[in-house]
Amino acid sequence: MRMLLACLLLSTCFPAAQSQPAAPSAPASVAATSLSASLAARRAQLLHRGINASMWFAQASDYSPARLRSYTTDDDIALMHTMGFDHVRLSIDGDELLRGAPPNGLNAIFVAELEKAVNAMLKNDLRVIVDVHPSDEFKRQLRTEDAAVTQFCALWTALAGHYAQTNPDRIFFEVLNEPEFNNAQQWTAVQTRLIAAIRAAAPHHTIIATAQHYSGLDDLLILEPVPDTNVIYTFHDYEPFPFTHQGATWTMAEVRPLRGVPYPSSPENIATAVSQEPQLSGQHWINTYGVDRWDAARIRSELSFAGKWSALHHVPVYCGEFGVYQPYADPAMRAAWLRDTRAALEDQGIGWAVWDYQGSFAVVTKTNGKAAPVPAVATALGLHPH
Repeated sequence: MRMLLACLLLSTCFPAAQSQPAAPSAPASVAATSLSASLAARRAQLLHRGINASMWFAQASDYSPARLRSYTTDDDIALMHTMGFDHVRLSIDGDELLRGAPPNGLNAIFVAELEKAVNAMLKNDLRVIVDVHPSDEFKRQLRTEDAAVTQFCALWTALAGHYAQTNPDRIFFEVLNEPEFNNAQQWTAVQTRLIAAIRAAAPHHTIIATAQHYSGLDDLLILEPVPDTNVIYTFHDYEPFPFTHQGATWTMAEVRPLRGVPYPSSPENIATAVSQEPQLSGQHWINTYGVDRWDAARIRSELSFAGKWSALHHVPVYCGEFGVYQPYADPAMRAAWLRDTRAALEDQGIGWAVWDYQGSFAVVTKTNGKAAPVPAVATALGLHPH
């Protein structure tokens, strides 16, 4: 039944005239299924400690070659390796991939710069997750327009095809960052179509799939694995949100006035944070954070459920994002949360990529274009601080 579904969805993305030879991702036997599943698990172990390279090929307003070459440099990429990271999760803007592209093709200028960056990472012994990380409008269209899904299938056909001849132990394909679908069944149908498109173009590469909303742990726990077995499942962890996003302006209103929110939390130490909230609902939210006593034990308990979901479904799990917005967080407390979360993930055998290299959650500081690790953060992540 799963094979039939995959075939039907594949034909939706690709007309018969463009059909390709059967790929090993549609196994014909139990033995082949087990082999593919073990392949995904083996490759998940290659993604041990990673870094998100954000605000570079995605989440930016300027994708000119000059800016792309100067924002994150070859020296930055070399430092990622020196610090002890083994892979990079590389955010890539979906709209920019399509801007000015020929039918069923990609933006040649943008992809040429992308190729230089990926090659620099590979030369520095860093694996690369090719993560399509588009705008909210791009994702809104996916939710509401079937034509947008078809176009996204074509984008992934071209992008996966571009990397199809690379070593599949070095390049991974992440379907979509934080899909923002409220309907789990709708997202499952869309993601299965996209995975079919990727698989037809790159039969041997491992795909990273996610759950429907913001890729949180709660989203993962209700996700049903897709038919393709050469897949790793990702989730993001920013809990407790009152601590990790204090002062952030782009998300829920309750975090915007917060400054100096403590971690670990207790009913006794959150009084100042409660007083910063103008609405009673916000005060209740922060009060709950204190009562819940978030600490290393609480984080271990929460993240154990990612391990339980992995064991239940016999599929590998990966944490593609975790981090703390730094402008208003106490540096020592930020480091403590990073240490506790990293340790809890590793206790579950879950690889990770911290958010992010040089943005507002940064693991480095930059002076006159030269980066240096934040020592407390590097130590908390089990990396080299110098």
